[in-house]
Amino acid sequence: MTKAIIKDLETFGSGSYLADDVTVLLDIVDKTEVADVPVSEKETLIQSGQRHYSDMLTLEQAPSARHEQLYLQALAQGKARMASDIANLAYTLHEIFQASVNEKTPLIVVSLVRAGLPVGVLLQRALIDANSAYALPTKHYGISIIRDRGLDPVALQLILDSHPGSPIIFVDGWTGKGAIYQQLARSLKPFVDDRHPNFTNIFHQGKGVIPLLTLADPAGVAWLAASFDDWLIPSGLLNSTVSGLISRSLYTEPHSGLHRALFYDNLVAIDHSLSFIEQIESERQQLTTAPKRLATFIQPRYSTQSIIDKIATQYSIDNLNRIKPTIAEATRAILRRDPERILLATADHPDTTLLRHLCRDRDIEISVLGAKILPYQAITLIKQRTHPT
Repeated sequence: MTKAIIKDLETFGSGSYLADDVTVLLDIVDKTEVADVPVSEKETLIQSGQRHYSDMLTLEQAPSARHEQLYLQALAQGKARMASDIANLAYTLHEIFQASVNEKTPLIVVSLVRAGLPVGVLLQRALIDANSAYALPTKHYGISIIRDRGLDPVALQLILDSHPGSPIIFVDGWTGKGAIYQQLARSLKPFVDDRHPNFTNIFHQGKGVIPLLTLADPAGVAWLAASFDDWLIPSGLLNSTVSGLISRSLYTEPHSGLHRALFYDNLVAIDHSLSFIEQIESERQQLTTAPKRLATFIQPRYSTQSIIDKIATQYSIDNLNRIKPTIAEATRAILRRDPERILLATADHPDTTLLRHLCRDRDIEISVLGAKILPYQAITLIKQRTHPT
């Protein structure tokens, strides 16, 4: 059975990444099978409860020339930090798992599609680098997680069946409010019984400890993070063109198979996915500072919950899903949703240049609130939509 499953896993693609970088456990469907829903209509359907966000897509368009330029500036500005962060994360994983994994039972790195994919690919490359101080046997997968609906149980079971003796860690790009952490915790609850056959695959750091790794953790919920800052993570400024040309995932009932996604083959000419990885990789390989072991946390701290609650009160927001904190989430919300306003900590912080450019382009109001929203540099508020009559 295991061999058959492994053979099945090997038939999955890797998006626009290399085959050794990641195996993406998604059912890639044709664009003709997915309705292209305009942003304003999608917003109304989501907020009225008529449709869940994971049941529809607004097909992604090519970024503007200015958007591309700002991404490249962010990459030039942030690639050294990102390389150092990846090295520290890889070294920490090496120190934790070197005694318990081997070629037969590697560490399983599971990236949460999509924001986790670039970070997961960078970790995979770092961990299989035999010339580094943190080489570790690993296998990397990408699977879907959807707010309110959970981690794809079919994909997770495929991994568990294929690697029954391996510990699993989950990777995301950053945390905003901690909603994905909470969803991950709910999805993993069935495994928390120490009599479950896969208990040790998931809860290898202790009963109830969710092994979530992120590049940045402003919300204070990750088990392991490179920092707690809201900074200009370059991969947060683009969508599919820095995430293997894979769309946001679409929900599928477990009895019907894997969660679905599109592959944006029409954007191949402007895809940065591999060049992004290669530039950060080059920086990592040139680092001269020794990597350091990072702290781990057995419980979430929810460091910013009071900030979110105050924003919700100030702007009369009942549904916290309308609040999108962090530079990355705020940017993605402008690109994919229907924003009401942007909240900034500083009027002219260099890390929010793209955000402010997008606001000017779309005539979106900006409010500068100062230190009261720190550590967040930016928060997007989604427009309230009323139920259509």
